[in-house]
Amino acid sequence: MNPNAPGDPDERVFAAWLTERIGGYVRREVREDEPLAEWGLDSIALLGLYGDIEERFGPLLDPSDIWAHPTIRDLARFLAMKEAAVRRSGEVRAAFVFTGQGSQHPYMTSGLHQNLSGYRHHLAEADAAIAPYLGLSVSELILSGDPRVHQTALTQPALFAVGYALAMTLREEEGVRPVAVLGHGIGELAAAVLAGALPLAEAARLVCFRGSYMQYLPSGGGMMATCADPFEATEACATEPGVSIGAFNAARSTVLSGELEALERVRDRLAAVGIASTFLKVTHAFHSPMMEPVTPRFEAAARGLSGPSPNLPFYSTVYGRRIQQPLDAGYWTTQITSPVRFADATRQLLSQHSPSHVVEIGPKAVLMPFVRRMAGSRGPQCLAVCRSPQSNAVYLAGVLSALSAGPLAER
Repeated sequence: MNPNAPGDPDERVFAAWLTERIGGYVRREVREDEPLAEWGLDSIALLGLYGDIEERFGPLLDPSDIWAHPTIRDLARFLAMKEAAVRRSGEVRAAFVFTGQGSQHPYMTSGLHQNLSGYRHHLAEADAAIAPYLGLSVSELILSGDPRVHQTALTQPALFAVGYALAMTLREEEGVRPVAVLGHGIGELAAAVLAGALPLAEAARLVCFRGSYMQYLPSGGGMMATCADPFEATEACATEPGVSIGAFNAARSTVLSGELEALERVRDRLAAVGIASTFLKVTHAFHSPMMEPVTPRFEAAARGLSGPSPNLPFYSTVYGRRIQQPLDAGYWTTQITSPVRFADATRQLLSQHSPSHVVEIGPKAVLMPFVRRMAGSRGPQCLAVCRSPQSNAVYLAGVLSALSAGPLAER
């Protein structure tokens, strides 16, 4: 059966679901051939419908597509066509998503280091690039269980080294070639190296300066994860100039960043309206104006950076979209104080590349729940390349099997 033909079962599923959902919005019965303009939906309802479609079916369309297809029947046919195109590809199309600060822990990746010579080799590469600036071995720091791994000046180089080594192990040792990459916060530096936009040596230098400068900022700042949407979060901190949004992770997962006392007041306001929040285990208010004192020194250290443009799709969590220009000193300086637009960047990646798999590159799974929420029930398979210090070669073999790579894959 032609997957795009009228009457295809998937098309009927989409049509029935849309009819029920839109009828609920307008509080009346709607017909499949009734023009969109007659539904009486305002812009808020439109965004709600778009969010519902994304949550149920994954990123198959943009908001403008709703208006471009004037009836339920047209929109259902378009959704069925988009999904069929994804299914017909049949190939493994993996996107890499690099975890940021907060995912670190003592002994991270120790199981992989013990079992995999390829991983040991790539971690040693990163270690050698970092050592001249840090004055110690990040491999020894990680594998010895040293609690200093939670100190910002060491956390950021350590996470960069792990992210680089994991990604290179997948790509160079196992042949998993990503169709696109993005990174959350500090994860962007490793993503940029994999995308060919930064040499390893230059990225290692930047990450060491970045962590060191942030480490010695005055204390008193923090970050708080909330179950609020951006509008609720903005309203809750409207009277707190010392608090701003630090990350847009998903539809109802917004991180606030700023002065600790002000964050506590915001937490109380959110709790009063039934919105949960929790403080993150960080030492400073990252991705906020409280990082401004760092930027002049960091920009001076990064001046003269002249890396090439990314050679594979790179989705910026500074701008929330794909960027193709070189990532210069201005970009990495702006990244320090800008909120992490993870949700926007991820939605764009999912929509534009329709990956079959999303692989989280980091020492434990942090971002996958957000990706699953945005991808919907029909979205890509989400995998974590490492879940704990005990993740070893056997665990990785299972990941590779799902990616049609490595010794356990079906050929």
